[in-house]
Amino acid sequence: MTTTEDVPWDATQFLPHEAEPTLERLKDAAATCHGCDLYALGTQTVFGEGPPRAEVMFIGEQPGDQEDRAGRPFVGPAGRLLDEALDEAGIDRTRVYVTNAVKHFKWTAGKGKRRIHSKPNAREIRACRPWLDAELEDVAPRVIVVLGATAAQALLGASFRVTQQRGRAIENTGLAPFVLATVHPASILRAPDPETRESEQRAFVEDLRTVKHLLGQ
Repeated sequence: MTTTEDVPWDATQFLPHEAEPTLERLKDAAATCHGCDLYALGTQTVFGEGPPRAEVMFIGEQPGDQEDRAGRPFVGPAGRLLDEALDEAGIDRTRVYVTNAVKHFKWTAGKGKRRIHSKPNAREIRACRPWLDAELEDVAPRVIVVLGATAAQALLGASFRVTQQRGRAIENTGLAPFVLATVHPASILRAPDPETRESEQRAFVEDLRTVKHLLGQ
């Protein structure tokens, strides 16, 4: 059985050898990544998806249960909410790139066959960072949107607080001309009542309208 000591805890050695690999080559290479122990827990690698040179890239925490089974990012309930918000904000979903800071689903067993989301730790996020860096280099988005605290802190540092800087365009990060942090759509789905969910969704759409403005649309 593979143990943590047997694993390099970094995806670097699994990256394609060519100088400027395409997104398709990166995706193929990521399918065999053993850069951390999560490869043994997830059903499959869930790589990013979207057009090359997309103007905006959305980065979440990790794939969920449905994404893990489908092998595609943001296809579950949170993804559908994102689709609705993008449509309301006037951003074409087919023209954005969506991905996660961690490419495997981390979970714990619940009752029956239910798989319960478990937050990735700093070492797992760090191990997966080479894939995200490669995606950022290839896509070269004009705007990066980080969804939730895990993604925001992975890119902007452990001291970054979405609650304090939500919806603000951040420049001079070295990542893209603009970076904007907002909540993860999954957090909206966890709202305690319909009224709160509706208000949170409105705020989320407003954040995406800021993205549209940054794109000059």
